[in-house]
Amino acid sequence: MNEMRPIRAKSGTNQEGASAHNRRVMIDALRVNGQLSRADLARATALTKQAVSNIIEELERDGLVASLAAVRRGRGQPSTPYRLVPEGAFAIGLQIDRHVTRTIAVDLVGAVLARGEVSLPAGGPARGTETILSLIEKTRQELTGVAPQSRDRLVGLGVAMPGPFGIDADVNDPWVMAAWQSFPLLETLSSGTGFDVRLQNDAAAAATAEKMVGAAHGLEHALCIYLGYGLGAGLILNGELYHGANGNAGEIGMILSRPRGATDDGRAPLEYRASIASLCKILDLNPADPDLYTRIDAIASVPDRRVAAWIADAAFELQAVIQALETVFDPQTIILCGGMPHELARLLLSALHPLLPSIAERRGRSAPRLQLGFTDPWAVAIGAAAEPISRTFDPRFSAILKKRADGAR
Repeated sequence: MNEMRPIRAKSGTNQEGASAHNRRVMIDALRVNGQLSRADLARATALTKQAVSNIIEELERDGLVASLAAVRRGRGQPSTPYRLVPEGAFAIGLQIDRHVTRTIAVDLVGAVLARGEVSLPAGGPARGTETILSLIEKTRQELTGVAPQSRDRLVGLGVAMPGPFGIDADVNDPWVMAAWQSFPLLETLSSGTGFDVRLQNDAAAAATAEKMVGAAHGLEHALCIYLGYGLGAGLILNGELYHGANGNAGEIGMILSRPRGATDDGRAPLEYRASIASLCKILDLNPADPDLYTRIDAIASVPDRRVAAWIADAAFELQAVIQALETVFDPQTIILCGGMPHELARLLLSALHPLLPSIAERRGRSAPRLQLGFTDPWAVAIGAAAEPISRTFDPRFSAILKKRADGAR
């Protein structure tokens, strides 16, 4: 078992007081590689065999890991492989968008067990949160029906909505959802559900989904360009999501640019031209239409000069963005994802090639410079649900640090 392929894992530490980090390292190794023996885990994580045995026993007691039938390797002693227990933990994700809200419930390995979707009512967050809390409760009940053990194993609620956060914006600005940002959203949701609630922008949530169960699974350095109603990027650096000082890292849609051939300096945010919202304007579609993606997919499936013009302009802008992101972050790959119909995503991906020359062009690449990830209206909700799982179980540098009694580190 596993002799013929390298095991992808982060290193643990045998220093005293690092048990939280080592637990996360072991869970991460099993998530990325599948079933592994104690010997596999010790080699891959640089932990002692005794440390691995102790942690495995602890994870088994906690219901997070289970043993499988022993496997004999050649003439040696049989070894026991271990796997993650999907029912070991559950989480709920919430996406709040301009016109719709979605919920997803997942287990420890990211399998979707329940989902729900409703349109947001008029009246702003005061009325909208009532609808959202009702939807969360409905999803929670559906999850309990599928997995009764989830009652005691829900680790939190992840929330995703458009950014940027904390900037001055008109309350009616359709891009920023300023009214929702000034509302005590997390406090309201935490009080109404009893969950630990965290917020991230929609691009970061899409990247979390790719990291857990998508194209970025097992990668340490990947960038996800999220094209939905707006435009953003999720940054996976050293295996962790990078959010920036104010949660606004990756807001590439706010880059100021001007159209090709413009004779004046009419600079505007990039997402005004490269987003689903901008395409809806060109196609005269209502972004609140519940059948929006079906309509766009149908239009994109046949030659349409309006779609072709939008793709050409968006590809021209995104080629420069990709080259800049590769130059600054040196990722293993860039993933194009988001809440866009698959046919539209396929056409855009094709139009982006050939990519502009960059430092990413090198021999021996193990992943393409650009690839397609989730193209699904539910991608952000999946990532929102994956965030509490990631926050609870993924290796983080902070898990190694011990606070001294005086609060210093």
